[in-house]
Amino acid sequence: MRKDIHPDYKECTVTCACGNTFEIRTTKETMTIDICNECHPFFTGSEKIVDAAGRVDKFKKKYNLS
Repeated sequence: MRKDIHPDYKECTVTCACGNTFEIRTTKETMTIDICNECHPFFTGSEKIVDAAGRVDKFKKKYNLS
């Protein structure tokens, strides 16, 4: 393996817009993100399906899903 070609990885503090913080390893010292697993609608269960043409109901009816 060649020397001096790999980046220097260090601890990075990631801060989300919701206030959640966590640690990762990367080449940057700090990161700021807009959305994380604590506030993303998919992970929190508050995801809403926008269905303008009734496709979701048609799918559920076709495959006998609730």
